[in-house]
Amino acid sequence: MPRAKNRVASRARRKKILKQAKGYFGRRKNVYTVAKNAVEKGLVYAYRDRRQKKRNFRSLWIQRINAGARQYGMSYSEFIGKVNKADISLNRKVLADLAMNHPEAFKAVVDAVK
Repeated sequence: MPRAKNRVASRARRKKILKQAKGYFGRRKNVYTVAKNAVEKGLVYAYRDRRQKKRNFRSLWIQRINAGARQYGMSYSEFIGKVNKADISLNRKVLADLAMNHPEAFKAVVDAVK
């Protein structure tokens, strides 16, 4: 009697990987061993970049706040220090949005901390 290798499960496993590799170029999309490597690498990048995205956005917010604060003769670090001392509980995301889209509201914040 032949040895049972559970074809149903192994086929499903391969199908799952090939489905994840949809849209890849060349053999990465239809050769299992190549696709498996490409998909695993893609998942590593996805995991890493979900964390990196947070860093990138924080960096962008800081640049926008700095640009906004310098219009009123203040550096970023000086501005953030004064915001914290004045006990204004606006985070960097909100401050950056104010600096970019609502300059008059940002000016009000700057005047409040000066």
